[in-house]
Amino acid sequence: MISLEAIKVLQKNMSKSIIGQEKVIERMLIVLLGNGNLLLEGLPGLAKTRAIKSLAKYLDVGLSRIQFTPDLLPSDITGTEIYVSEGNKSEFKFQPGPIFNNLILADEINRSPAKVQAALLEAMEERQITVAGKTYKLPKPFMVMATQNPVEQEGTYPLPEAQMDRFLMHVTINYPSDQDEVEILRLVRGEEETTAKKSSGEIEKIDPENIFKARDEINKVHVSDAVEKYIVSLISAMRYTDKYNNNLARWIDFGASPRGTIALEKCSRVYAWMQGKDFVSPDDVIAIAHDALRHRLILSYEANADGVTADKVIDELLNVVAVS
Repeated sequence: MISLEAIKVLQKNMSKSIIGQEKVIERMLIVLLGNGNLLLEGLPGLAKTRAIKSLAKYLDVGLSRIQFTPDLLPSDITGTEIYVSEGNKSEFKFQPGPIFNNLILADEINRSPAKVQAALLEAMEERQITVAGKTYKLPKPFMVMATQNPVEQEGTYPLPEAQMDRFLMHVTINYPSDQDEVEILRLVRGEEETTAKKSSGEIEKIDPENIFKARDEINKVHVSDAVEKYIVSLISAMRYTDKYNNNLARWIDFGASPRGTIALEKCSRVYAWMQGKDFVSPDDVIAIAHDALRHRLILSYEANADGVTADKVIDELLNVVAVS
């Protein structure tokens, strides 16, 4: 698989720039190969912005960074029509916004009100935007990576469930280990010295065409009837909790939609392909279940009051649903 070799090179190059966050890098690539969108949640300073910049740098694609603020307008994202007068001819011309790029970093997406967040919905789902009744296709490949801070809630607007469901994965990013942090210090110091010397070596960039070839190969990854039933059983247990476990019944108000089933199966195929396999096993489903499902759960008041997290609920889910 030549395309798999290229993806592994991309993953290795990104790991050199993002120390101690191998799982985040892997999840980013899973979302990109799955033609989805990523919600990345973590405290400030944990390399969320650096991660997607690194992906754009080594994949050789365009990147737009949109800083979400309370006064941001939908047209600031999508673009708008402007009145142009040239000689005796006057007309409205569409001026594309920053959404017209391959990778979109929606930084602190929950800082803007729902109207602005909704401007991304069509782009995330349909890979197009509509302005003044006209539809414009977005470039390929295309991925939105949105970030948000899990702690500071003042002046924020929670993402609506419809938008949360559009993210293929919701990944949490944690502090690096002490040893990794030492490596981070050395990496940043080395980059500063390189900048001071104004020397830049050749960067090994991956042709974006490898993404499309990889997607073709991923579509051929086999999913057996037993694995399909296991995926559907996991989703079913989120909806009909009384059949499985009293804890699940107390903790879950609403489970995942069919979009969650599709996302779980798609992420499992991509994960299996990245391991060099041409089939999906239950272990592949379990490996990505938390990131594919944690944002699709609506927890009950009792669960929130008891400090039960979505990850704990998914742990319980994986324990009670038997592998076919």
